[in-house]
Amino acid sequence: MTTQPRKPAYKRLALGLISAAAVSVALTGCMTTPSVNATGNYKNPIGASPVTANATAYSDALVCLGSYARSHRLASPRLAVGRISDYTGKVSLEGGREITQGASLMAMTALAKAGARQVERFDTSVGELELKYANNKLITDAPLANPTQPADYRKIMAGQVAGSDFFIVGGITELNYNIRSSGVDAYAGEVKDAGVKGMAYGRTYVMNVALDLRLVDTRTLEVVDVISYQKQIVGKEVKAGVFDILNGNIFDISGGQGALEPMQLAVRAMIERATLEFMANLYGASGPEVCLDPQNDFLYNDTLGTTGGLTPAYDNLETNNAGTRADPARWQNIASDKHRGADTARSDGRY
Repeated sequence: MTTQPRKPAYKRLALGLISAAAVSVALTGCMTTPSVNATGNYKNPIGASPVTANATAYSDALVCLGSYARSHRLASPRLAVGRISDYTGKVSLEGGREITQGASLMAMTALAKAGARQVERFDTSVGELELKYANNKLITDAPLANPTQPADYRKIMAGQVAGSDFFIVGGITELNYNIRSSGVDAYAGEVKDAGVKGMAYGRTYVMNVALDLRLVDTRTLEVVDVISYQKQIVGKEVKAGVFDILNGNIFDISGGQGALEPMQLAVRAMIERATLEFMANLYGASGPEVCLDPQNDFLYNDTLGTTGGLTPAYDNLETNNAGTRADPARWQNIASDKHRGADTARSDGRY
């Protein structure tokens, strides 16, 4: 029996490169650019869930406290929010901070839910720039009918900026990983190689995050209230699988799920709880009982809701108020509702 002589190494390499090039050209022909659809995109992104209120377990209590104060004519002092920084120093593997850097913004929203009067001290860049322009007589509040004609400039009046009575500062001071964990691993199967084998895996772990805030008198810089809270966060993971060889075929099936309580939502919950205690003290409320009395229904208000609070610009509270802002269907699918016709269009006043 004769054997075919082996091709030289460089010829085998050349044939391999030619084959790879041919496969790549064939794949390129299959990967054509998709056509543009009716919306003007190649592909529409998945996910169509509506925007919802970002509430915690204390949001309703904040709204109730604010409504209670207004119904009893309890005036709110002016409050400002300073820096509520992340002092944990924890950084993720990707390089970003583990803890939200927006705790000050969460505190402002919490104060709005409680009906507090606020003045801006966190980002005054726009106000300072307009004050500079007004000082140079460059800003006008008159309609610019003819930009070439001079208009009356904005006057700077003494005492035109409202001052604060108290301000909130502090920081996120703790982030402790895996303060307690538990789990189980199980593996079972037949002794023979082709036998059925299965595995199960379960884990539960707990971590926590902590916050320290203080309420300061703006005039005297006296610290009038201090609060420290921590919240535990739980995570779970479950997985199971089966391996089997049946009629010469291999079957390896596994599935599982995991869940971690949102860490940043835990920070928001702590801030709302702390704000609730601050405002209860400033309003002189005795405690949760002001909202638990069945005769007092303070959860519904024209200017307060779980999304925050507002100062009405127009007389539109019957159709456009803070309470309806939490409705997930508000402003959603306007085009489809409009095209259904007047007989089937929504008439519930949300629009």
